[in-house]
Amino acid sequence: MNNKGETLVFALGGLGEVGKNMYVIEHDDEIIVIDCGVMFPEENLLGIDYVLADYNYLKQNQDKVKALFITHGHEDHIGALPFVTPNVEFPKIYASKVAYKLITNKLNERLIPTNNLEEYNEDTVINFKHFKVEFFRTTHSIPDSYGISITTPNGVIVSTGDFKFDLTPIGPMANLQKMAKIGSDGVKLLMSDSTNALVTGFSNSESIVDETLGEIVSRCKHRLIIATFASNIYRLTHIIETCKKNNRKVVTFGRSMNNSIDIALECGYIKDKDIIITPEEAKTLKPSEICLLCTGSQGEPLAALSRIANGTDKNITLMPEDTVIFSSSPIPGNALSINRIINKLYLKGAKVYTNTDEADLHTSGHAKSEELKLLLRIIKPEYFMPMHGEYRMLRAHAKLAEECGINKENTFILKNGEILSLHDNIIEKKGSIPINDIYVDGKRIGDVGTNIIRDRKIMSTDGILSVIINIDSKNKKMLLEPNITTRGFVIVNDNQELLKNIQTKISSILLNELEKDGFNQIDLKNKIILEINSYIIESTGRRPIIIPIILDIQKDNN
Repeated sequence: MNNKGETLVFALGGLGEVGKNMYVIEHDDEIIVIDCGVMFPEENLLGIDYVLADYNYLKQNQDKVKALFITHGHEDHIGALPFVTPNVEFPKIYASKVAYKLITNKLNERLIPTNNLEEYNEDTVINFKHFKVEFFRTTHSIPDSYGISITTPNGVIVSTGDFKFDLTPIGPMANLQKMAKIGSDGVKLLMSDSTNALVTGFSNSESIVDETLGEIVSRCKHRLIIATFASNIYRLTHIIETCKKNNRKVVTFGRSMNNSIDIALECGYIKDKDIIITPEEAKTLKPSEICLLCTGSQGEPLAALSRIANGTDKNITLMPEDTVIFSSSPIPGNALSINRIINKLYLKGAKVYTNTDEADLHTSGHAKSEELKLLLRIIKPEYFMPMHGEYRMLRAHAKLAEECGINKENTFILKNGEILSLHDNIIEKKGSIPINDIYVDGKRIGDVGTNIIRDRKIMSTDGILSVIINIDSKNKKMLLEPNITTRGFVIVNDNQELLKNIQTKISSILLNELEKDGFNQIDLKNKIILEINSYIIESTGRRPIIIPIILDIQKDNN
């Protein structure tokens, strides 16, 4: 695609959206990829489990693909690996410690080989023919998060991954000195996380959240239930340490929570394994000696907290004296589900704490506006490309870059597939590649396209009308009256006249088509769909999917 000597940068996913992060850097005969994430479907994607970035460009240029680099272990950066790696061969997949273990578990579950997986740390330097790749530690809500610095023949490109600035973090500090060194050496292009670009100020420190949690736990005299993100290992670590100080044992619920606890133990973030007990062991303790740590802080219907609130969990029955803490903030779109769970908890007498201005029970892992400005001042890029965010977030981030002295014409708000070309000491847009979301539906990847999604939407709103037609095309006869069945369209008993009119119209269409020379079933189906659709819209205002089924039973007159 590129002219020799150019360095190309583009996103397969992650621009104009929050999720499915996947960024490509290409120079001549080499491609390196940053992240491989999923996006969870919105309500309009009926039946879809995950949305993937369009990796077809990598398949088409397989011989150029040299490596995949993972910035950290969140699903929107690693979740697509089980679906992409069987289709795209990455000679090497580089990941930091926690991400490495999460990816290993994820791939092992699907019997996908992990022999190409390699762990990196901040001192790692990886050289290719055209690229040199280095890493700098950042602060995020999961340990071992890194930004990436890539030296190319046309200048240095920096990708931040997800980050924030926390001067009193629970884990290691971000390496501000290394960031500053990279910036002072000269950065041609910065690609930076835009998730919180519209949120002013600085984000709260994780240590403030820990203080609030510690205060509530110390006051609680009954059983404690805490729901949080399983991936926030720093938060899990503090919850367990706080419980230990307050003589509570911890019981974990939820598959992802159990996996994260295992990884935190392996990596040494949780020191005392004995504090974690089984549900059976918890039955021998007083309620004041127990903390239930579970998934479901976003109101997910199948998660542990939802089961507890609904009374369907086989191990836990909610008690009126229970205290429930939501150590999270609602992800956009989840507020209604969360409120339903909170109401159920209150109805059963539980005391509920959520993240509010009065109680800091969660802080974002993404930099707010002032932190984004700080990074821009530290890295001092000549060109800037906001990434990882909806369009309004990218636009706000571009405005922040202008405020920090980056020329407006040097800032690029791109869509997935649009290409930046680095050459001759400049950067400019250079066309695009076609990009289409790839849907995962059960075990099938990419089989469900926009037409199927459209049909599912129609079925969910306007229903289906199927008609079975029995004909003898040889003798040009209709053998039986058309049989009409509906689902989700109208109440049959209340709409007999409408259905009878549809049946009559189909019979008329059928008899007319049978009399034609060169009769064929495709023309008959199309005629029925077209004319009956128009009649139904005119009569009801609805647009059900119409499915004609033709049974041709040819009879010999002899």
